[in-house]
Amino acid sequence: MSLQTATHTATDSARNLADNVLQSAQEAVQTTRAVADHTLDQAEDKVRALRQRTDPAIDDLAARAQALASRSIDYCADTSARARRQIQQAADATGRYVAEQPGKSLVIAAASGAAVATLALWLSRRRTARSTY
Repeated sequence: MSLQTATHTATDSARNLADNVLQSAQEAVQTTRAVADHTLDQAEDKVRALRQRTDPAIDDLAARAQALASRSIDYCADTSARARRQIQQAADATGRYVAEQPGKSLVIAAASGAAVATLALWLSRRRTARSTY
């Protein structure tokens, strides 16, 4: 075997070895890419499944909140109407009493006014007495 043949054989062997190494590296990159794609697909599927479960739950919570708000508004309106009716009934009853019993009504009004005036005078004197200490 000549030196030229040996060099040629060594060169071919080195070239074949380099080609095999490059082929193996390329296959490793493709395999890694395929595994990464598969993992990303699985993650995407899990995100979709999670979204499909949470969207109805969010919609249900929003519907419940809306229903609660409607019931609260209706309750407040009913309570307000009931209070207005009771105040109107009390005013009507007072008006009837005054019309039926004007003398008694006048005495009751005078006594109530005197009681309120006495209470106001007593409270103002009490405040004045406290401020001097």
